[in-house]
Formats: sequence, C-alpha cells, structure tokens
Amino acid sequence: MVGFGVRAYKKVGLETGVITSDPHKLVLMLFDGALLSIQRAKAFMAQKQIAEKGNAIGHAIEIVDSGLRVSVDPSADPEFAERLVGLYRYITMRLLQANLRNDLDALDEAAKILGDLRSAWLKIAPTKETARPQETSVPASGTSVASPGPAARRALAAYLV
Repeated sequence: MVGFGVRAYKKVGLETGVITSDPHKLVLMLFDGALLSIQRAKAFMAQKQIAEKGNAIGHAIEIVDSGLRVSVDPSADPEFAERLVGLYRYITMRLLQANLRNDLDALDEAAKILGDLRSAWLKIAPTKETARPQETSVPASGTSVASPGPAARRALAAYLV
C-alpha cells in the first residue's frame, strides 16, 4: 500500500512539472525520460530480465517517437525538420534492434545521440532577455513545445548528416 502512495505522489509531481514547465523544459523532460528508460533497459538486460527490458525500451521508443519526433516544427525550417525527424527515426530503429538482439551497443548509440541532442538543446535555453520561442501544438497530447530556432539548428548541425 505504501508503494501505491509513493507512485501516486511521483505521478502528481511529474504532471505538475509538465503543466508548469515552459516548452523548452518540456523537451528536456522528454530527453531525460528517454535516457532514463534506456539506462533502465541496460540494467534489465544485464540482469536477463527480458520483459522488463522490453518495457523500458518500449517506453524510450514511445518518448522518442510520440514525444520528441512529433514536436518538430517543419514550418520553421523544412529541411532541418526532415533531417531531425530522420534522426529520431534512426534512434527508434536502433532501440528496436537493441530489444530484438539484446544489443548493448545499439542502446549505447541511442543514448549517446539522445545525450548529445539534449546537451545541444540545453545550450539554447531561452533567457529572460530573449523573446519567447515560437510554439506549435503537439497533436497527441495537446501541449506546446518550442520549435528549434537558428541557434538550435547550428548546435544540432553536427548530428545531422
């Protein structure tokens, strides 16, 4: 019964964080959630807990595919958006391969790319002096996220071949 209370408290805390966060922070939360799920999957893989590993990887895929990928705004820069969406699809493919093959290298690669993208996104955090970034709706959840601006495109250019 105590576990239920802790889970409920954490859920309320997460939901409050989502409701009160600015769009830039929401994207960081998505990166953090995906990276945490990959970390958990690696631990489950090492312990040979196949079902738990699959659930953790499935959660990471959901975050990348239904959170990060759908938050990309193609109207800001269609070429950049297409390349970023392609990168998210690649990460999803590597996560699927990691799940099917128990491939630790695929998990590490997905985590590295997501970590690098997160670092770049963190570097372009809006300041009080800058104008509020353009927002777009996310169809799946109805929340808003910031579209990557010129600074984000420059910061992420190294990852988009």
